[in-house]
Amino acid sequence: MSPLDDLSALSACCPALTAPADIEPYARDWSGRYAHPPRAVLRPGSAEEVAAALRACAAAGLAVVPAGGRTGLCGGAVPRADGPPAVVLSLERMNRIRAVDARDFSITVDAGCTVRAVQEAAAAAGRLFPLSFGAEGSAQIGGALSTNAGGIRTIRWGNARDLVLGLEVVLPDGRVLNDLRRVRKDNTGYALRHLFIGGEGTLGVITGAALKLAPALRARETAFLAVPSPAAALALLDRLSSNGAELIGFELIGRWPLELVRRHAPRARLPFALESPWYVLLELGTAAAGADLRTPLEGALAAAVEAGEAGEAVIAESEEQRAALWYLREIMPECNRAEAPSVSADTSVPVSAVPSFLAEVEAALAARWPEGKLIAVGHAGDGNVHIALQAPRGTPREAWHRDAEAIEDTVNRIAVAHGGSFSAEHGIGQSKRHAMAALRDPVALDLMRAIKAALDPRGLMNPGKMLP
Repeated sequence: MSPLDDLSALSACCPALTAPADIEPYARDWSGRYAHPPRAVLRPGSAEEVAAALRACAAAGLAVVPAGGRTGLCGGAVPRADGPPAVVLSLERMNRIRAVDARDFSITVDAGCTVRAVQEAAAAAGRLFPLSFGAEGSAQIGGALSTNAGGIRTIRWGNARDLVLGLEVVLPDGRVLNDLRRVRKDNTGYALRHLFIGGEGTLGVITGAALKLAPALRARETAFLAVPSPAAALALLDRLSSNGAELIGFELIGRWPLELVRRHAPRARLPFALESPWYVLLELGTAAAGADLRTPLEGALAAAVEAGEAGEAVIAESEEQRAALWYLREIMPECNRAEAPSVSADTSVPVSAVPSFLAEVEAALAARWPEGKLIAVGHAGDGNVHIALQAPRGTPREAWHRDAEAIEDTVNRIAVAHGGSFSAEHGIGQSKRHAMAALRDPVALDLMRAIKAALDPRGLMNPGKMLP
């Protein structure tokens, strides 16, 4: 029996799943686009067990695919069907909140903690963990950091990378890098943590993180309004920002995704008729209890209406109404899936370029795929606009996805031409490797390959992901 066939050494390191029925859920992610079963699923409970597992996998010549909540959209946590024999390393058992220091505005957690669990632990200490996105109830911190997740609050607090003070990482050879110091200033050489944030498990396994917290929000105002165009939305953004409004979210939404919410989400309640091509969902927030956010918000909305930059608008009058408005945004991915297959892109451009980017994308997609429906939803406050082209209802998924690479390439090239990126917050995984080859700076790719070769010379860490 070869080392590849003998999994007993792996089971001795940590609990392992080997039965086909048990490992099947780990063979796919939320996108459903990629599926391939691993040889086994390892479920370590500590950094020491992760280290032992990586040493055992290295001895057996097995590739390691780190997995968090498997909410990814790019196949990053799924073994490649054409790749080497692999195991999935799931961190779900590593879910401890290690320490909360309210005075220091920091929290130290296992990588398997869900984003929501970290939010709740912070809230219990009177603090806010700002990272927030639709899958936060399932997504794990390790996965969020490995893909440098973004979300709805990037406009105020940045992406996941900007919330990290330190990391604990197990390297491919089983050594543990303990860099969990919670200092804000540290000029002792290279900031090694940034190699692993956004590294998608190709350089090592994040097992713990020291994260920044913010003061808890004591006052919020949320509004939903119609706008005639993306340019009008940015004019409103400028009004609010220039007046000192404390924006924590600014979402631009096309009409079609809201139509899908009305069609497929019985719980959803649209505040008014959908008669405009574009809408904005925005939120202001502050730690100052009793602060008056309503007056500047109403003033900005009134000025926007008078200038023809906004139409009908509603401001939430209760927490229930606020949650109902955000539900419209959060349920969109489910409603899109329920309608018909679609091909999506995850692009960002400079905020000022959002209108011209959207106009060019709409024209290019309509010219080549006139039967498709444009889904445009994005964090316009930070320039991250999610584009999807949806097939007519009843189209087989396989038929529509035959053009997936061409659709993505069309959107990606327009984004890059506008000074943007073809991967804003979802990562590269398997699905965007062709874009890395075509659109990433060759010098940058050379440097990434050199780093990969230095840390993982045998190429066993998440092979076939990210780097072309």
